[in-house]
Amino acid sequence: MRKLNFWLIVCVSLVFASTVQAQNISVSIAPTTANLLVTAQQAFTATVTNDPANSGVTWSVLPASGTLCTGAGCGTASPTSTASGSSTTYEAPPAPSGGTIIVIATSVTDPTKSASATVTVTAGVNNASLSGDYAFSFSGTSASGSFTFAGVGRFTADGAGNVTNGEVDINASQSAGPNVTQEAFTGTYAIGADNRGVMTWDIPGTLSSSPKQRFAKITFAMMANGNAVLSAFDAFGGKTELASGTMEKADTSAYNAARITGDYAFGVSGLDHSNNRVAFAGRLTANGAGSFSNATADINSSGTINSAMFTMATYSLSDSLTGRGAIRLTALLGAMPRTFNFVFYVVNAGKLFVMDSDPYTISAPLLSGSVLHQQVPAGGFSNASLNGGMVIYLTGRSVCAGTAPAPHVLAGLLNAATGTFTLNYDQNCGGSSSFGSETGTYAAASNGRLCLTVGTADTVIYLVDNSNEAFVLGTDGSVLFGFGEPQAAGPLTNSSVKGTYAGFTSSISMFDSFSGEFTADGASPGNITGAEDVINPNGPNSGAAFNATYSVSASPTNGRGTMTLTSPNGGGAALYVISTSKFVVIPLTDPNPAIQIFAQ
Repeated sequence: MRKLNFWLIVCVSLVFASTVQAQNISVSIAPTTANLLVTAQQAFTATVTNDPANSGVTWSVLPASGTLCTGAGCGTASPTSTASGSSTTYEAPPAPSGGTIIVIATSVTDPTKSASATVTVTAGVNNASLSGDYAFSFSGTSASGSFTFAGVGRFTADGAGNVTNGEVDINASQSAGPNVTQEAFTGTYAIGADNRGVMTWDIPGTLSSSPKQRFAKITFAMMANGNAVLSAFDAFGGKTELASGTMEKADTSAYNAARITGDYAFGVSGLDHSNNRVAFAGRLTANGAGSFSNATADINSSGTINSAMFTMATYSLSDSLTGRGAIRLTALLGAMPRTFNFVFYVVNAGKLFVMDSDPYTISAPLLSGSVLHQQVPAGGFSNASLNGGMVIYLTGRSVCAGTAPAPHVLAGLLNAATGTFTLNYDQNCGGSSSFGSETGTYAAASNGRLCLTVGTADTVIYLVDNSNEAFVLGTDGSVLFGFGEPQAAGPLTNSSVKGTYAGFTSSISMFDSFSGEFTADGASPGNITGAEDVINPNGPNSGAAFNATYSVSASPTNGRGTMTLTSPNGGGAALYVISTSKFVVIPLTDPNPAIQIFAQ
């Protein structure tokens, strides 16, 4: 009898202990407030403490008192159940409800315990700033890191929040990626008072029960010229994909092969299935009838550099309604023949957005970038064509501080004159940052190809014009590749960074991207404030407050500065001023750095 009493006491004690612990369950939610445009998204994370069953939470969406919405009209949360510390993504409804929405996380173990966040949903008030025909380009990665992808396309914005005549091509470095070819889409968008916007694309579905499927949720920031920078978050089909890019006003009168004529420089880069870095840059001459001549190029595949000997180079513009075309390049790389097929969309006669359209194979890299009209001076390029200051910003990939490949970024000021140059630069490779200075020599060919030499190391440049605009291709194992822009004359200091800028991650790096609107005061020390839309594998964070201080000097490196971030995350960065309307930033403490561009 004593033994039975003992077990009864033990069982009662265990039940009592669990009950007491359950009564102490608490739920917290982050963030606790959000202000969203219609159809915008926000990730919310719920944390449950003192839960003996560790059962997580269920999510629900309800109208606040006085808010006129019901069901999905209040927005949706997906998934509706998460573990403690995991996030759900709330999507605002397509129309404001005239009040506040409540997002609630409720403990599964003890449904009497919950936490809530309030969401205010507003309509677009600056929709007219996005109006007309646009071409776009983006690149990204799956949240798991299993593949990269890129896309090019076009659409028409009506200035009232509607997207029509959309068309997109997407390719991926793995067959499980989002592969689509010349896919039509429509959509909607909304732009807030601070010129941050959100856009949704809908592609016709294949099932009668699902006439449309949501393809991507895009956040963007408008620039003064009507162009925009963007970041994208897509969780469709069980995959989470993140991207960044630009959309630029398109000249539909250039949707004609005859308008693609004259000299062009090009640059594309990307990764293959094994995440090996590849970049390809060169120049060619279009005859306006579908043929290229005088083609020359260089390719760097994981540190193996080859010059291309072209045996065929052609182009066609197959669709005069969308500006979609194709480029086919066949070349000998070393002793190996190789054919590249690209799809392009016309921005204007001087610019094409291009992407490799070859079907996925395990050895082929996925390349994307642009083709730019090359302004060749009378008599051709010479050493004098590279003169004065050029700000370069490059992205690569390498084994840096650890044992796995990591992003490698570099930004600096190259000063050139009569065959010699000095380069002062900051770089961050996997969180290991440094400042360096190098001197060297360069030699220019009349077609705009330059070779910069420091000791035994070379860098190849293809000039776009006679004013220090160029594609820059490293011959290193990181395969550093990017662009160079002429630096404005005169001393550049804090007062040169002043006004409103749209900023974004120029090429997504390891699952983190942003776009936003920022204001710099030009004071000394300078202050930058703003709001950014951040995306990462945990989901989108809309309107995160941005605060930083900066200091820019004209000496010893003109326009080089430092930046200290206080929110949404801390850390240090280096910046290089290109002009009073543009500067570039590289984080110095981030283990997954990316080039950030800010432009008016």
